[in-house]
Amino acid sequence: MKKVLFHSPSITTRYGIPKFCSFVTLSASTFLLCYLPTHFASSMRVHNCKYLHSFRNVENDAAVARFECMLSMRPPPSVVEFNKILGAFVKMKRYPTAISLCPRMEFKGITPCLYTLTILINCYCLVGRVAFAFSVFGKIIKWGYGLDIVALNTLIKGLCVSGKVVKALDFHDELVAKGFQFNEVTYGTLINGLCAAGQTGAAIQMLRTIEGRVVKPNVVMYSTIIDSLCKYGLVNEAHDLYSEMIAKGVSPNVLTCQSLIRGLCVVGRLKEAIQLLDETVQKGIRPNVYIFTILIDALCKKRMLKEALVMCDKMIGSGHEPNIVTYTALMGGYCLNNKVDEARKLFDIVVQRGFAPDIWTYSILINAYCKLERLDDAVNLFHEMCRKNLVPNLVTYNSLIDCFCKSGKVSYARKLIIAMHDNGLTPDVITYSILLDALCKSQNLDQAIALFNKMLERGLAPDFWSYTILINGCCKDQRMGEAMNLLKEMHLKNLVPHTVTYTSLIDGLCKSGRISYAWKILNEMHHNGPPPDEITYSVLIDALCKSQHLDQAIQLFNQMIQRGVAPDVCSYTILIDGCCKAERIDEAMNLFKDMYLKDLVPDTVTCICLVDGLSKSGRISYAQELVNVMRKNGLNSDVTTYGIFLDALCKSQHLDKECLIAAHS
Repeated sequence: MKKVLFHSPSITTRYGIPKFCSFVTLSASTFLLCYLPTHFASSMRVHNCKYLHSFRNVENDAAVARFECMLSMRPPPSVVEFNKILGAFVKMKRYPTAISLCPRMEFKGITPCLYTLTILINCYCLVGRVAFAFSVFGKIIKWGYGLDIVALNTLIKGLCVSGKVVKALDFHDELVAKGFQFNEVTYGTLINGLCAAGQTGAAIQMLRTIEGRVVKPNVVMYSTIIDSLCKYGLVNEAHDLYSEMIAKGVSPNVLTCQSLIRGLCVVGRLKEAIQLLDETVQKGIRPNVYIFTILIDALCKKRMLKEALVMCDKMIGSGHEPNIVTYTALMGGYCLNNKVDEARKLFDIVVQRGFAPDIWTYSILINAYCKLERLDDAVNLFHEMCRKNLVPNLVTYNSLIDCFCKSGKVSYARKLIIAMHDNGLTPDVITYSILLDALCKSQNLDQAIALFNKMLERGLAPDFWSYTILINGCCKDQRMGEAMNLLKEMHLKNLVPHTVTYTSLIDGLCKSGRISYAWKILNEMHHNGPPPDEITYSVLIDALCKSQHLDQAIQLFNQMIQRGVAPDVCSYTILIDGCCKAERIDEAMNLFKDMYLKDLVPDTVTCICLVDGLSKSGRISYAQELVNVMRKNGLNSDVTTYGIFLDALCKSQHLDKECLIAAHS
């Protein structure tokens, strides 16, 4: 199916994006044809009042003092000298100061030149006052400077940065219709604005439109679109555009390759990403540290630690030193491969080399310690992080809170939440879900419900996991009415229940004796989703077996296979046990053989069930054979198994020396 890059409403521009009737405060034609000087004067007066406080705050500043000194000179210096100071303020990103100084020049009789006005336009755009920037542009036209391309590009960039890309296109179209020709900078700016607004399709359309004109698509335009396509997961389209630019003689740069390599890594196409890296080197483009780090991170996330380390060596060999992001990615790779101690060694080496670990570096290690239930190590690292004035983020806090809860230290988890608030962080849905799970598992369901309601009062929208945790808690506590109400609430909020959600409900219904209703829900899952898995079926099969409805259990087992859900060892074991208890040993043996045919290895529980069934039915030789098979396959023929077997021997009066030796051999 063809992917749609953008929508085409009934009223659109030539670039396929929504067209708005209104333009900026004054349209381009107003400035070009009938500009009113009085508007400029009144607008400037109003706006300058807003920036007057900025001038007052910096009047002791040396640069401002110099500017004021120059204004008092007679004769005053050239406007070029004033422009230098204004330009310096722009470089320092002190745009309001530059804006406040420009009217001072005019007040002292110094006429701004085109460069001065362009600086002013740029400053207004950078503070989001695009309408005032157009007012200055009107002044440029009025004073006879004409349509200056630098000023026009600055205005177009200002509109794009302000999220008004449609108005930027309207402005462009209006001037092109009057015969004005824009340059590569203009189209690069417009394409970037379109991509930033998520209108990648329109950006491609513009690229196609300018082909064959005086302005030719360049590497910046292609790279911008390739980067945008990759961000939206359209990696095939990005790769096609990459091939197209090479075919048209436009050489990619390091940023082009970086975007495409990142896009390939995100969708899991690591082999192609590494191949592209090699092609990049062959084209004479030197990969930067970011490209190598992207690949190292992707390899680590795929648990390909050895390959990631080889890539790191390759990076160092090419003359690039790993940065803290590279090292953090490698630490993550060690942790994913359950090598947290090696990750800690790397962490210590990084510190020794003078790198400052950031929040993510600490968080990765803390999370790994928590998953291994090494709470003391996690807490010590957390305290070290705080001592270095690094404020933990939600990921760090949630990892620790989860570990505290799983260790049964809910009170410590609550203290950590207070610490979160003290650091200006608000618990999110994950934080609440962790606490809900802990309260439900410790059989404090009423407290969990109270916390859930508190979560709603604070404006946090529970996700499907929050509901699933609470539904499971209600089912375990046999409060099925509340569980069903929560499910209805999920549907009303357009939250799609997970398979786990329904499995919990089916388990609760079975344990409360409502097996027929549980079966009905299972069938609804097949028709409306989410589809049941082998665990869902096993729960219902177990309930049917325990309620002595073995034929229905077998029927459901067969239905499970017909619907494409493969039974696992647990599913077979439940049914084998049910058959044995119903003294239908032949059926149990057939199921046992079927497991082997499907390459499912029976576990100790499966064998114990069958040994018990065979022994009670007097099939001692078969039971003995099964015990021997268990021993040969390395299964744990424990005291329970031998106890069952010996008990059967006693009852069947086969307690001669030979049998006892066989039982213990």
